Amino acid sequence: MTEDRTLRPNPASAPKAAEPSFTIGAARFPAGPPAPGLYIISTPIGNLGDITIRALEILAGATRLYCEDTRQTRRLLDRYGILRRLGTYHEHNAQTARRSILASLDKGASVALISDAGTPLVSDPGFKLVRDAVAAGHSVYPVPGASAMLAAAVASGLPTDHLHFHGFLPPKRIPRRKAISGLADIEASLVFYESPGRTGAALNDLAEILGARPAVVARELTKLHEEILRGSLTELAQRFADSPPRGEVVLVVAGADPGATAASDDTIDRMLRAAMAQSSLRDAVASVTARTGRKKREVYARALALTGPGR
Repeated sequence: MTEDRTLRPNPASAPKAAEPSFTIGAARFPAGPPAPGLYIISTPIGNLGDITIRALEILAGATRLYCEDTRQTRRLLDRYGILRRLGTYHEHNAQTARRSILASLDKGASVALISDAGTPLVSDPGFKLVRDAVAAGHSVYPVPGASAMLAAAVASGLPTDHLHFHGFLPPKRIPRRKAISGLADIEASLVFYESPGRTGAALNDLAEILGARPAVVARELTKLHEEILRGSLTELAQRFADSPPRGEVVLVVAGADPGATAASDDTIDRMLRAAMAQSSLRDAVASVTARTGRKKREVYARALALTGPGR
């Protein structure tokens, strides 16, 4: 595969059946066959214009192409005049499809894998395919492009020198709060994917455990109704308490502040009493730790003292 291939339009108005190609506007370009291997191709997260030329070449020229939802992928292929058969690879057929893909790779095929939107393997089952392909000695080629995680992070206004991507939080309250508590001491900006219906509950738990940290709710990124809302976790939780956002949602939350001024024991005790009145001891400790400059073990010791015999 040539990285810097110069594109030369084919003057023919329609491609021959044996010549893979793609169109950009009114011009059609030939797509040569990629080298054998597995290609992990990033696709647009909303705006179909956010596709790379290299991705189009491989989508058109690869021996086989696998996607999550053929209807979604067909929209992209139709936009760029790519005519081909599609196979599916998703959580319900991954094991069976994986065997078929590996068999094709064994025969020297070039196989392209895409998700419905964004970069494959981010919160989807594709990593198992890559793991098995590597174990079998096949080449794996990343074809970079759109990513909702990075799009939200760079537009958030929060530090991006260190990011912690968590993916989706657990849907149920207790496991979700436990997961958030485990992230309380991380100093990197936190990035989550969330469904619209659970966004309000997730923000509420984040606010209760992490405190009023700066945060962002990014929805419908790159689409017509793109919206990036900034505020504290408390403010955003109140905003979405009774009105779920529409569309795809990414949450970005400021990390723990390593330079926070240490609070006094009296302040810690007051905060712990208020937090424990609404949540478990573990969640209360995580919340107070995140909101103060004290070490977690010190806050935990104060909480145990407050809940000990005779208290």
